[in-house]
Amino acid sequence: MSWLLELIWGESIAHAILILALVAGTGLALGHLRVAGIGLGIAGVLFTGLLFGHFGLGINAEVLDFAREFGLILFVYSIGIQVGPGFFDSLRRQGLPLNLMAAGIILGGVVVTLLIHFLAGIETPIAVGLFSGATTNTPSLAAAQQALRDVPGFTTEMAKLPGLGYAVAYPFGVIGIILTMLLVRSAFRIDLMRETEALKEEQAAGGRASLARMHLEVKNPGVDGQRVREVLAQLGSEAGVVISRILHGGEIQVALPDTRIHQGDVILAVGPRDRLEALRDLVGTESPIDLTSIESEITATRIVVTRKAIVGKSVAELNLPERHGVTITRVTRAGVEFSPGPAVRLQLGDSLLAVGPRDAIERAGRELGNSARELGVPEIIPIFTGIALGILLGSWPIPVPGVPAPVKLGLAGGPLVVAILLSRVGHIGPLFWYLPQSANLVLREIGIVLFLAAVGLRAGDRFVETLVSGDGFVWMGLAALITLVPLLVVALIGRLFLKVNYLTLCGLLAGSMTDPPALAFAGSFTRSEAPSVAYATVYPLTMILRVLSAQLMVLLLMR
Repeated sequence: MSWLLELIWGESIAHAILILALVAGTGLALGHLRVAGIGLGIAGVLFTGLLFGHFGLGINAEVLDFAREFGLILFVYSIGIQVGPGFFDSLRRQGLPLNLMAAGIILGGVVVTLLIHFLAGIETPIAVGLFSGATTNTPSLAAAQQALRDVPGFTTEMAKLPGLGYAVAYPFGVIGIILTMLLVRSAFRIDLMRETEALKEEQAAGGRASLARMHLEVKNPGVDGQRVREVLAQLGSEAGVVISRILHGGEIQVALPDTRIHQGDVILAVGPRDRLEALRDLVGTESPIDLTSIESEITATRIVVTRKAIVGKSVAELNLPERHGVTITRVTRAGVEFSPGPAVRLQLGDSLLAVGPRDAIERAGRELGNSARELGVPEIIPIFTGIALGILLGSWPIPVPGVPAPVKLGLAGGPLVVAILLSRVGHIGPLFWYLPQSANLVLREIGIVLFLAAVGLRAGDRFVETLVSGDGFVWMGLAALITLVPLLVVALIGRLFLKVNYLTLCGLLAGSMTDPPALAFAGSFTRSEAPSVAYATVYPLTMILRVLSAQLMVLLLMR
């Protein structure tokens, strides 16, 4: 049995992998347990790690650091790839208010930290460590430690204090964000299904309209005999409306650009509802006839873009209506559905709703690829290339006037920003940045589990000792104020006065704390991308402000 004892208590690579696997497995199992309908979720891994670390079942510090950082990189990279296609649209619609709210949370945390320093007499290095841990922001801890080295009278003992405060504050920092989400949900009696529907309506009102369809009877003699392209041109080039079918003379036909419409025809149009209403006013009235319920040779089928030679080509370049007699009415990309304007360039994994005769759709499908097998195989080279580019960006020092140390996005911010940009671009030469949803989910879950397991194991050996001796419980209570007060104030303002959707609010809260576990928790109760998009929207500014805040507090309080 000596081999087993060596495996459990030794320092081998096998020991490290075993401990990480046990922490992950038992932590996830703990997270699935529910009391009064509430469970720890992914945070169960953190508490299991704390328990293992407390009883001495730790692993080599360098291996632990690698597991933590690599897990974090995998998580944020997969998040960036997922939200990239819809990120810039969200930034345009709600980037300013969300970033102002995130800045308010950061400023609130700084104010509470300063009050703790002056009123409770907490030393500056400890107070800054509590600030970093309570806001779950490791780069701000590193920035504070760097700034401490430039303080007159710096000692090695002083350098340990921020890390100690961070270790005490961090666990509740994670739980505090999740607790805020639950409190807001309970206080406002939020119905998640209703919030999801409200979000769709909000997106429609903000310009990212959900697509609808409308059957119209042509009654206006002014459009009699006009081509489909001529009718749609009267709505404007950015209308985003597609006419897919026409009932003419008792027969349904595909609406091609040069197909003429006549009085008495019934047409099926797809697009944003307000533009469909404009088309209705132009051609006639709504019709009770549903063309999709009438038997005909015309059918609607989903075609997935899997042929790499097609990627990057525009809808106009493909010219499917003229070449195959097929009309594309909708494009779905990363869960976002929109109209296929002529300038829209296709990306790998795009799902197109094609309308036309079955044989024509089959021909178009062969041209576009439409192979689920090919799409399900992830491209590995782009993943590691993207991660490498993200690390380079995250390590790039950005000088800020008046700040002694340059600001960096870090190993979390760099890969996140790069992944957003790459997923937006779609491909560069032979590298395609598309990642199948199943592969994305696996990467994301493995990443966050590794990160939480490593954080728990790292803090576990000192966590209980710090709590039960000295001022540990006092520090934890003060750190809880740094976490909860700004979050609750901004969450209440956002919900009561700004009417921010709950799903978006959860992403904002997680992003303002740069906290992946909280984002994972928010994503566990909805299929909507709203939390991830809000998280990515505020993350870059949040990271910079948190790093600057920690450095400035050290420099101003220890002059």
